[in-house]
Amino acid sequence: MTVKDFAGKRCLLTGAASGIGRATALVLAAEGAELFLTDRNGEGLAETVADCRALGAEVTAHRVLDVSDHDQVAAFAADIHEAIGGAAPAVDVVMNIAGVSAWGTVSTLDHRHWESMVNINLMGPIHVIENFVPPMVKAGRGGHLVNVSSAAGLVALPWHAAYSASKYGLQGVSEVLRFDLARHKIGVSLVVPGAVKTPLVQTVEIAGVDRDHPQVRKWVDRFGGHAVTPEHVADRILVGVRRNRYLVYTSPDIRALYLFKRLAWWPYSVAMRQVNVIFTRALRPTKTR
Repeated sequence: MTVKDFAGKRCLLTGAASGIGRATALVLAAEGAELFLTDRNGEGLAETVADCRALGAEVTAHRVLDVSDHDQVAAFAADIHEAIGGAAPAVDVVMNIAGVSAWGTVSTLDHRHWESMVNINLMGPIHVIENFVPPMVKAGRGGHLVNVSSAAGLVALPWHAAYSASKYGLQGVSEVLRFDLARHKIGVSLVVPGAVKTPLVQTVEIAGVDRDHPQVRKWVDRFGGHAVTPEHVADRILVGVRRNRYLVYTSPDIRALYLFKRLAWWPYSVAMRQVNVIFTRALRPTKTR
């Protein structure tokens, strides 16, 4: 079941234009994987493709698309499987990395926030799974599915309701597929990063809050100060796949917090209430809606 060597493996990655997706694509390129890349950022995707090829990797297909659009994903999958050819064309590794984020209270989040989180972070991976995993099953060669969730898919982080709706959903999908796909020798990994130094950290929308307010910027910078690099996350992902780990942590604090939740529910509840109070006070400066 375990993918030990990525050389020659057909690897599909979403979100390859920047952050974790780009870093993972470059590591796979250096290891000799055959890459199939996508992102909705065309300029960033083209740069990643060029850099992967400069490392000697074969980028067989790449396309600018929105994973929340099922038709676009299905068309890309059809073209990839046609290019691979054979009786049972399939990729070997699928990595759902693309994602967006927005924070806010239930009073400040708009419907568009809820909708975009679910459409991109949950339905996007589902669209990819629908179109790429059944061919893997049919091919009978095993493989691996990676879904990048978040610490917000494990614990109740303040103001993350919309984001957590998508990431908890992805956790549920992944846990079921972990067992459903085991008999087909397809491993499943759920990656649960905390803060990561990606453009997402600096551009995340905080509904109802002026990000340029000095107090808000101070707290956002403090959050970013605890962030790990995308390259570190990429390394953890590949280790997780090689060892067929289900939960892939990128920092020990997330592992400890999730263990705290599971083993000490009442103290966890008290702590999270206090964290919510601190978080809300820190982001008090608001803007007119």
